[in-house]
Amino acid sequence: MRVFIVLFTLLFSLQALAWGKQGHRISSAIAEPYLSPEAKAMVSEILGVETIAEASTWPDFMRSNPDTFWQRQSPRLHYVTIPIDKLKPNKKGDAFSGLKDFRANTLDKTLPLEKRQLALRFAIHIITDLHQPLHAGNGKDRGANDIKVKFFGQDSNLHRVWDTQLIDHEKLSYSEWASWLLPRISEQQAKDWCVTEPMVWALESRNLHDKIYPGRKNLSWQYVYKSRKILRLRLQQGGVRLACYLNQMASDYPKGTSE
Repeated sequence: MRVFIVLFTLLFSLQALAWGKQGHRISSAIAEPYLSPEAKAMVSEILGVETIAEASTWPDFMRSNPDTFWQRQSPRLHYVTIPIDKLKPNKKGDAFSGLKDFRANTLDKTLPLEKRQLALRFAIHIITDLHQPLHAGNGKDRGANDIKVKFFGQDSNLHRVWDTQLIDHEKLSYSEWASWLLPRISEQQAKDWCVTEPMVWALESRNLHDKIYPGRKNLSWQYVYKSRKILRLRLQQGGVRLACYLNQMASDYPKGTSE
């Protein structure tokens, strides 16, 4: 049996968060229509009435759990670093190896249901996280947490701007976001984006850094306008890839009831 808890390397600040709640929920809501019947059945068997949008924010919520594991280790479960000059797997584990193990645990019906639920929630979370450009860090600035900026006059950092502030600036619910973004995904785009290799998602994020690192400290309307297309694209791609990944998982899902 695989070891259930996989520790990722802490490469960013412990204060860094993932896509904010809205980001995870938006991509998860976008994923729903692309789920195969088999994937819907798998998710329902494991999570019951809990939707993937609800499940997507659970790993961040558990950081408030007084249990010492979650206080000490949960911040380590969200990131990968891709230095500009080289790419080497971290021997201690990273988001790539972690996602692989969470996938295996989700499919392992010999595990208690509670542990398989945890694994599926983390898998959903990691997949959408890797589409936030600054969750593929450069190894130099803690995922842009060290890049201090002002967002419409408010002290912030670039990581926080991309996690939450660009999304929250629109003043939309996650369901409104999804209802706007879904119709803008063409059939050809959904087909082209259906890539289930995490390295591809992370390298895409890493390659966006030149476009999203600002040349100034004060960010306002000009930066929002400049970033809008990238933000929407990554939310859309994260949703399509989440569905494709779960559909692929479902094809390997054991038949019959859990033990």
